[in-house]
Order: sequence, then C-alpha cells, then structure tokens
Amino acid sequence: MNIFLRELKANFKSLLIWSGIVILFTIVGFAKFSAYYNNPDMLAILKDIPPAMLEALNFQAFNLTTVTGFFGIMFTYFALLLTISAAMWGSDVISKEERDKTVEFSLVLPVTRSQVITGKALAVLVNCIVLNLVTWGFTIANAQQYTPDDRFNGFVAITMLAMFIMQLIFLAVGILLGSALKQYKRAGSLGVSIILATYFISIFDKLNEKLDFMKYFSPFNYFDPATLLQESRLDVLFVLLSIGIIVAALTAAYLTYSKRDLYI
Repeated sequence: MNIFLRELKANFKSLLIWSGIVILFTIVGFAKFSAYYNNPDMLAILKDIPPAMLEALNFQAFNLTTVTGFFGIMFTYFALLLTISAAMWGSDVISKEERDKTVEFSLVLPVTRSQVITGKALAVLVNCIVLNLVTWGFTIANAQQYTPDDRFNGFVAITMLAMFIMQLIFLAVGILLGSALKQYKRAGSLGVSIILATYFISIFDKLNEKLDFMKYFSPFNYFDPATLLQESRLDVLFVLLSIGIIVAALTAAYLTYSKRDLYI
C-alpha cells in the first residue's frame, strides 16, 4: 500500500501534464471542427488526397461534417496520446528507481520484488483510468455545442473502452521494458518507438490488401472506429488477443525483474 500511494503521489504531476495535453488537444480539435460542421463544401479539400490515403486515415468511413464522424477520425490521435502516456508511465515507474539511484529504498522494504511491481503497476493503472475519463468527459463536454445524439454518446463510450484496452496493452509492454532492460534509459524511448511502429503498421495494412495479416501485429487495428460505430461492439477475437498480450507481458515482467541485477 505504501508503494502504491508513493507512486500515485510521484506521478501526480505527470498525470496533470498529460491531462492538460489531452484537454488542449480536445479543445483545439473541436474548434477546428466548427469549420466543417454542417458544411459539405469543406469536404472538397479531401478530393486532392489519394483514395488509398483517405482509406488509411478513415476519411472515407466517416462524414467530417457531423460530430460523430469527426470523433471517428480523431479516435486514432486520441489513442496515440493515451497509449504513449501509458507506455511511458509503465516503463518509467520501474526504471526510475535505477535512474534516480533510489532502488535501494525499494530493496530494503519488507516486500518482494513482485510486490514492488504490483504496487507500482496499480498506481500507473489508476493514472490510465483517470486520463481515459478525462478524455471521455472533455470530449462529451466539447461536443455539446453541436447537439450530439444518443448514437454519438454510445460511440464515444465504446471507443473509450477500446482505448482503455489499448492503454493496458502498452502499459504492460512499458512495464516489461522497464523490468527487463538493463539499459534502463532506453525503456521509455523504446516503448514510444513500439507504439509508433505499430501505428504505421496499421496504416500500411490499409494501404495494401496483401498486408492484411499485419493487422494482428498492431493494436491500432484491433478496434477499428468505423466498425465500432456500425456494430457498437468490440471484436471478441481482438479482445482475447489483447488480454493475451497483457498477460504475457506482465508475466514476463515479473519473471525478469525478480531475477535481474539491479543497479544501485
């Protein structure tokens, strides 16, 4: 419990910063949407974009002049913000003890290394939940000026659940990197690199039908916003795959951290 509360306090400033980024991004995004709202003429600018790129960025699946369509297009960018923060929190919460030369504090406590990881992981999990709720709340609040309907509210709810699962995936990956890498300074940057790599995989997959198999390697393809809007449900296969990745990453984190030499 002491480790959990200590990490909550230590990461509070970071949570405020990420919340500020999400809030600012939401405000600016909806401000830009005001130019498209109920204005079909603005869609003319999309004619100059190659069809394949429109497909990759979901512009063909959504109507930019509606608040629901706008949020569908913005889904990926919100997901990037939330997953990057999760990966950085996950990697930093473990590796910072060695970085800040405070690892001996954790080692002298009457707890096992597994308990240390559990306390730290629960603390950053709370951060992920709070950031997800902040994103949800400010999205709904900013959309009110455009009189959203029940379909919009339901769409936002299901996409936030999808984003939370994606957060958990990269949080677990970040914890694994922080636990396993001997060069602890690389954990955060490698976590962000993995996120960007999987994001670009999701784009390449949509650009070429022959690369369809690559969708299993990118969590950004597990929860397609267009499918979420049409079916209002998560794909069971990808939910199970996500759970498998989370469990595997956390199991590997516990095993590697319990055996790894720590630098004091």
